[in-house]
Amino acid sequence: RQRLNVEGREFVYQQVENSFTQPNAAICRSMLGWARDVTRESRDGDLVEFYCGNGNFTIALAENFRRVVATEISRTSVASANVNLEANGVANAVVARMSAEEFSEALAGEKNGRRVAALALDEHAFTTALVDPPRAGLDTHSCEQLKAYSRIVYISCNPNTLEANLESLSATHVVTRFALFDQFPYTCL
Repeated sequence: RQRLNVEGREFVYQQVENSFTQPNAAICRSMLGWARDVTRESRDGDLVEFYCGNGNFTIALAENFRRVVATEISRTSVASANVNLEANGVANAVVARMSAEEFSEALAGEKNGRRVAALALDEHAFTTALVDPPRAGLDTHSCEQLKAYSRIVYISCNPNTLEANLESLSATHVVTRFALFDQFPYTCL
């Protein structure tokens, strides 16, 4: 287990080998602090999170929202996220095992089924979306879905796909906060 102190609060994370995690604990603490700060005014709304991994951001941001619905496609990461939710006493968040594309369809009312029904998405008032996509960035459908939220927090490890996604999202949103975090020191040219 990894313990991270963020803004005077300790978060506990199960890190599973061969699963995606934030590789640099010191930078991860800074990223979580930044994300908590930019969402601090969100307590009257709900958070929808795409690509939640082991719940790294889910856990740190949950207290800033009434409820959180997060999605992840990896079974291992979903299991780890659920362990992490319990270990941190987070009761207002749920993690669904779905791809971002499936989840976008469910949010748009285009996908039904047992897993979707269990999320009771129509009972949520999603005001903020958080995405931490793979290096390939967001697909077109997910990017379009994001435009429906008043606030988007976009975490990226690929400046090229970030640029392309921001170009699309700038049709409806304006960047108001931006931060750079070097997770891999001494690797840039």
